[in-house]
Amino acid sequence: MFSDKEDFKQAFCEKLETELGKKVDIATDLDAFRALGSLLRDKLSKEWLQTNLRYEKAQEKQVYYFSMEFLMGRLLGNNLLNMQILSIVKEGLFDLGLELKSLEEKEEDPGLGNGGLGRLAACFLDSLASLGYAGHGFGMRYRYGMFDQHFIDGYQVELPDHWLSKGFVWEVKRPEEAVEVRYGGQVQAVKDEEGNLSFKHTDYEKVNAVPYDVPVVGYNNETVNTLRLWSAEATEEDTLLRAFNHQQKPSNFLAHKRSLEAISEFLYPDDSTEEGKRLRLKQEYFLVSAGVQSAVKNFERLNLPWSSFSDQVALHINDTHPALVIPELMRILMDDKQLGWEEAWEITQSSVSYTNHTTLSEALETWPVNLVRSLLPRIFMIIDEINERFCKMLWKQDPGNFDRIASLAIVADGQVKMAHLSIVGSYSVNGVAKLHTEILKKREMKIYYDTFPEKFNNKTNGITHRRWLMHANPALADLITETIGEQWVDDPARLSELLKEKEDPALLTELGKIKQQNKMNLAHYVNERAGITIDPNSIFDVHIKRLHGYKRQLLNALHIMYLYTKLKAEPAFDMVPRTFIFGAKAAPSYYFAKKVIKLINTIANVVNHDPDVKDKIKVVFLENYSVSLAEKIIPATNVSEQISTASKEASGTGNMKLMMNGAVTIGTLDGANVEIYERVGNDNIYLFGLESEEVLEYYRNGAYSSKEIYESDERVRNTLDQLVRYSPFSRGETEFQDIFDSLVHYNDEYFVLKDFVSYMKAQQLVSQDFRLQKLWNKKSLVNIAQSGHFSSDRTIQEYASDIWEIAPVHTLL
Repeated sequence: MFSDKEDFKQAFCEKLETELGKKVDIATDLDAFRALGSLLRDKLSKEWLQTNLRYEKAQEKQVYYFSMEFLMGRLLGNNLLNMQILSIVKEGLFDLGLELKSLEEKEEDPGLGNGGLGRLAACFLDSLASLGYAGHGFGMRYRYGMFDQHFIDGYQVELPDHWLSKGFVWEVKRPEEAVEVRYGGQVQAVKDEEGNLSFKHTDYEKVNAVPYDVPVVGYNNETVNTLRLWSAEATEEDTLLRAFNHQQKPSNFLAHKRSLEAISEFLYPDDSTEEGKRLRLKQEYFLVSAGVQSAVKNFERLNLPWSSFSDQVALHINDTHPALVIPELMRILMDDKQLGWEEAWEITQSSVSYTNHTTLSEALETWPVNLVRSLLPRIFMIIDEINERFCKMLWKQDPGNFDRIASLAIVADGQVKMAHLSIVGSYSVNGVAKLHTEILKKREMKIYYDTFPEKFNNKTNGITHRRWLMHANPALADLITETIGEQWVDDPARLSELLKEKEDPALLTELGKIKQQNKMNLAHYVNERAGITIDPNSIFDVHIKRLHGYKRQLLNALHIMYLYTKLKAEPAFDMVPRTFIFGAKAAPSYYFAKKVIKLINTIANVVNHDPDVKDKIKVVFLENYSVSLAEKIIPATNVSEQISTASKEASGTGNMKLMMNGAVTIGTLDGANVEIYERVGNDNIYLFGLESEEVLEYYRNGAYSSKEIYESDERVRNTLDQLVRYSPFSRGETEFQDIFDSLVHYNDEYFVLKDFVSYMKAQQLVSQDFRLQKLWNKKSLVNIAQSGHFSSDRTIQEYASDIWEIAPVHTLL
């Protein structure tokens, strides 16, 4: 790559001059970032090509991971780390009067995702490449991503995320690999002279799917896989033809062009309207059709029979958004490649695997039959036929059991059920934590588990320790290496060797110093960005995740209100100073979540400006939560808030990132918290609240009464009343009436009031233990030591062996 820093400096200066026409002494940090990124991409190109040739020569099975989100984060620092040239580049830039950290800040977070689903996909890509597996991502090249979040008077305001305004230095456009995606039109069945049936699709709308490839760099192994992002572009010929045929004006021609390009404009278009639903379904099919066509083209280059397809290709769908992979592959095999139904179905079922990420019914997608039929006529015909054949099979198994067939059907009640399609059309269905998988098997998908028990399996999520420890927290990574050696880098399970040193006072002291420095760094950032002064000696209590009712940011907020009220009533109350830090976006149409954001910002405004409590509590809600912001917050965290309603969180990965950086979890026994608890033990986690079976039993028997708790518990009542009666938080307004009503009059769907006192008591224990710094640092060390199990390397190795049946390909040409 670069033999030394002098070699790098020469190459960097040449790139700066030839690409940007600037000398280093007049180059801005943005100039330097663009030149450095371009230089690194050039250096990666050979290894990228060699990787693909290696896979092709070995005829290695290719995994294509379909996901609507890939929350990659900034790539500069991570690529330098994985390329093993971080120190050379850092020192070389310093010699030239530049600072690598400043250049990293010039990179925009790619607007390709929103939350845990997208970050998991990014971690998986990193592990696939770092372990030498032939695994690639298929995603969307969103022009504006989700949205750029700002707070105005405490309210969330959504602005376009112009992440592409400076270009995306890592991508390579591949117009020669563009494919055609079709919408609407008519489908006619045609029989030839021998009675064979074929289908002719006419008068459809054409969209060009143009791929942009991003290199995914493996750690120190000369492997560079691909994240292929698809962009929607109108075809000039088709657009002009449609305008001519419909006698449209030029303005209508432009509007038509714009409507097609909107397919890849925003992540998750608002589907609260019919137009929004149509655009969202268009977007999902666009990704699926483009990706499957690309995978099929790659397979055909091998010149193998179609019976070998599933031996060479694994199509993995990340949640139900890409479920149309199943009928799209069927369409291509039957209509384009002339295979019969039985052969095409066998190939499809043995090639597709599905990860379920939720037990929430709202997230298990369904689409109106009329919408699917009109927008994707051929795809609907195939789905309908899959459903008919599946229902006939069920009838043969259990004649006359109409209720069972109705419950299992893919098309029922005027809806196409994407989770059902995903299960029927795949050979593997996995949950993402032990508890989640058991809930799927025993409750949410029990009827499917009873029908296809062999398909269901668990793959607990993981995170890449390269980004979330080595890159985000290098001082801690260095301390670990000094303590147990460097083998943990390639085998993160060996972090458990730290347990042998958990009584070492020098190690615990050094661990505390690193955490304190990270807290000081974050305090400086918060002051600079938000204008709030926070105490690095206080407990940094962190709640960073998507804003949703079941994740219960509201429970955290109510507890802060309780503490504030107690401090005002008892000025001598002895409380360990605490800084509550939030980061979260609410979906633009999620009214309740946006109200909770307003409440938290209102609490912050009251608490932070009250001199009576300023030394005890501070509340910070940082705007526009992102991967790069998480990298600043996570290393500085003392307490990790993982307080979802038990049974609702499939897994969580923020809990793993925070744990790996020495935070101690306060949480419910939900998702992967259960497995964290099993590893760290009762002394190193703070548990509270209902357990999943208790929650599910309340849902079954309807015995829960939140109003009863409100009326009987003075602490709960006094806290909630401040939402609607005159208080520093409501000022006599009705701003938070809906929150109050949801908790008291609509029976508190997520059991916030039921868990409130238990949560409060757990937080009191946190404060007591934090006073004993040696004890706290020991808890922190145990969490770090047990976090290796939650590396995405372990997760991907399980996917590779149990689902995809692939092996690493390391041999160089």
